[in-house]
Amino acid sequence: MKPRHLLMGAALVATAGLVLFGESTPETEVAEAVERAPRPDTATATSAAAPVAVAAAAAAADGTILRLVPRSELIGEAGEAAFQGGGIFGGQSFAPPVAVAAEPSGPPPPPPAPTAPPLPFTVIGKGLANGAWEVYLANGERTYVAHVREVIDGMYRIDAIAPPTLTITYLPLNQVQQLNIGVMD
Repeated sequence: MKPRHLLMGAALVATAGLVLFGESTPETEVAEAVERAPRPDTATATSAAAPVAVAAAAAAADGTILRLVPRSELIGEAGEAAFQGGGIFGGQSFAPPVAVAAEPSGPPPPPPAPTAPPLPFTVIGKGLANGAWEVYLANGERTYVAHVREVIDGMYRIDAIAPPTLTITYLPLNQVQQLNIGVMD
């Protein structure tokens, strides 16, 4: 065995002896805080009229230990109510403030004009047949071969086919829309 092992074994035996045979009764006396006279250099820093928090901050900077202060002096007459719904540890919301609706000064603005829905067609392709363009359109599972002046589903009229655009009129509102069909091949 090395001397180091012998030394550690002796320390282990001594520790075990202290645990088994040492004094294990706790002290029943409580040490009370002792009032100390303020030091001459800190007497001007705090006064009797200063709030408790200011006095505590000055004492903490000085390194002295203050006596315990009753809770009512620390948080005031509000007591626990200061902690509820706002006081010291109140929650903070980062949500934008709720807008308050102002009284309308005149008649409400007119509703926006109705607009045509987006075109439901997908372009599959296009071709030149008998000297005129035709466009192959898909709407869900239905496929259409569109020619100029043709009406599709009673709602859309093909006005012009001039690659790269297809001009369609939405008949219920008589609004013109365009669909990109690609450049000429």
